[in-house]
Amino acid sequence: MADDDKQTRDEFHDAVNMTAKELEEFLETDESKEVGQKSGGSGESTGHASGRRIVDLLGTKVADLTDDDHQHMQKVTSYVKRHLAQGPPKEDVEHSHWRYSLMNWGHDPLKDG
Repeated sequence: MADDDKQTRDEFHDAVNMTAKELEEFLETDESKEVGQKSGGSGESTGHASGRRIVDLLGTKVADLTDDDHQHMQKVTSYVKRHLAQGPPKEDVEHSHWRYSLMNWGHDPLKDG
């Protein structure tokens, strides 16, 4: 189980290429709040809520991560892989909903690394 958790963390850190500070700042923008599927009547998209959780996860010590945290890390990794596979729009990737959605999940496709 520990090996699976380590693999989950490694994949999560490969998928999330934004720092906690970068993500936190992006989550405050209108672009972040305007994209994504909203559910539960809160007005917040699933990706935006995930972004807040990712900020917390990035600041959590490995020893303090729960099974639920590892499950969320897997969800993040799956979302980023799936969304990247869909490919960017043909024009204006920088200002696209595709990019902003990925950024809510901690991945900026225009950032190296």
